[in-house]
Amino acid sequence: MTFSKGTPFEPAWWCRGAHAQTLWSSVFRWRPHIELQRERLELADGDFIDLDWTCNADSPVVIVLHGLEGSSRSPYVRGLLKVLQQQGFRGVVMHFRGCSGAPNRLARGYHSGDTGDLANLVTTLRRREPHTPLTAVGYSLGGNVLLKWLGETGTAAQLQAAVAVSVPFLLGDAADRIAQGFSRVYQWKLLASMRRAIRRKLALMPMNLGTSDLSSLHNFRLFDEHVTAPLHGFRNAEHYYACASSRRYLKHITVDTLVLHARDDPFMTEAVIPLNEELSPNVALELYRNGGHVGFVSGQWPWHAHYWLEERISAYLLGHLDPKQRS
Repeated sequence: MTFSKGTPFEPAWWCRGAHAQTLWSSVFRWRPHIELQRERLELADGDFIDLDWTCNADSPVVIVLHGLEGSSRSPYVRGLLKVLQQQGFRGVVMHFRGCSGAPNRLARGYHSGDTGDLANLVTTLRRREPHTPLTAVGYSLGGNVLLKWLGETGTAAQLQAAVAVSVPFLLGDAADRIAQGFSRVYQWKLLASMRRAIRRKLALMPMNLGTSDLSSLHNFRLFDEHVTAPLHGFRNAEHYYACASSRRYLKHITVDTLVLHARDDPFMTEAVIPLNEELSPNVALELYRNGGHVGFVSGQWPWHAHYWLEERISAYLLGHLDPKQRS
């Protein structure tokens, strides 16, 4: 195992606590402006995924995987893309199926362990530009997908480095935690978005669901039991959680990977955090007392907030490029 404290994170005095960190970065943060170009990647099963690219060409590529119900419009994604572009990277956001603003063509959508589309994208990019440095960053659900894929792929992974942030390593535990206390606010918001997406698709095509009453799915376990599992070939929610959770794949990762996590993440408990012996020597786990979920907000004043994650991620990726590749 490789353990590194990295650049220390200290929460802003005006943004203390797990919920303040989480809400500021996701709700109150100004969305940075950056020009993006869209590409539609057709898939072998007749579906598609949409990619949003930054507009700088001929530079190292960073694949960005958003979180649950996220997109290239998410503030944390825009913030990272802006910093990556400033540092000389080319960012590409891989939208999970149905998250780009257009419904996907098939009844199935995406889920926390769905690594096939990422594998297809990496293969496509490697075929197009075999000598371009390629790295990846995943947030939350996207981080779980990234770590699981890295573990599944092992020595065949074609990345130079990877970063995963606020990962729900054990999906069942995370589903239980977000159904408790104030965290139910996040659950309510995410489930409302997910139910809307399913209703839009039901208007377009038949879907094999476990219930016709979507309003009754008031927590993630119920949603995964009646929607995620039947749509994606799992027996039930427990089978989905067991198959899709990334924690058991960490020992098989061969790509240098930085995992950033806050102990006070309100989407999960500390019990989901992997033990040292579960990590491969290529995985550096940086644990911080504070930071919330995809938060890590510092800075002297609210109007001069500093988003530490973007600085830490870009520094790590730059450190894995040869000097000649950085220009």
